[in-house]
Amino acid sequence: MKPFAYARARDVDEAVELVAATPGAAFLGGGTNLVDHLRIGVAEPELLVDVSRLPLDRIEELPDGGLRVGAAVRNSDLAADERVRTRYPALSRALLSGASGQLRNLATTAGNLLQRTRCVYFQDVTTPCNKRQPGTGCSALEGYQRYHAIFGASEHCVAVHPSDMAVAMLCLDATVQVRGPGGQRAIPMAQFHRLPGTDPQRDTELRRDELITAVDLPASDVAARSTYRKVRDRASFAFALVSVAAALDVGTDGTVRDVRIACGGVAHAPWRAHRAEQVLRGAHADDEAFRDAADAELTGAEPLPGNAFKVPMLRNTMLWVLRELAEGAR
Repeated sequence: MKPFAYARARDVDEAVELVAATPGAAFLGGGTNLVDHLRIGVAEPELLVDVSRLPLDRIEELPDGGLRVGAAVRNSDLAADERVRTRYPALSRALLSGASGQLRNLATTAGNLLQRTRCVYFQDVTTPCNKRQPGTGCSALEGYQRYHAIFGASEHCVAVHPSDMAVAMLCLDATVQVRGPGGQRAIPMAQFHRLPGTDPQRDTELRRDELITAVDLPASDVAARSTYRKVRDRASFAFALVSVAAALDVGTDGTVRDVRIACGGVAHAPWRAHRAEQVLRGAHADDEAFRDAADAELTGAEPLPGNAFKVPMLRNTMLWVLRELAEGAR
């Protein structure tokens, strides 16, 4: 491991100042992803600024009836919060499907959003990887492809984002609050994570010296009628092959008044299923409409030879989730 300096920030402003002043600095929160990367040589910061003890660990009510989730709120605490379980059940279920109980007790809200891909080539420093070392190539294009993208990939990177929580937050139209040298700004979840394009080493729109302080969940009637389903190789401590977070509001006449769908395990960023949503709005909430919606979304899929199974898997998962929500609305 490369030697590095360590500093504990006394407040948010000091944390931002320390990182801004040192080009090779990084923030340290729960450390569940960063520490692994330090060990294997993927990350080599000159300075770690510890923000784990800043007062960012509260879940607070917002004036509009939504919730503000502090950046340092532990995943286990967020999943167990009664307000989250009642108003945003998809978020609670997504959190509980991630990692293990021990890791959820340590992992934070901000850290979950910022975790990096688990692509085997990204984590193997002996192989070419544009995300880890720009310009070296993407080993997955001719290699192991089971966990890789079917949407939004490029010739430079086919990795996927590993978070479950981020998929649910995208479905719920969350907003990420960040603080940098220029002050506070808000980034909608739909704009927070990036597709790879020609610059796959950048996972988010967050600047290097900006610190996540909170995530805002807006008040929403449809959010209370939401759920999350994850398909994976084993029941615990496994990343999604595909996942679906959805919220569905069905009127008394059986038509869809509102719908939100986001998918995980299929793109470099959590993937909002806009085509499927467009098909469903105003349609009758039945299997025919659900199949049409899933098929519309999957017209944009571009699977690799090693992950073509994800196309029918995502279709079936989307159908399962929509059926569950529709039955609950009756």
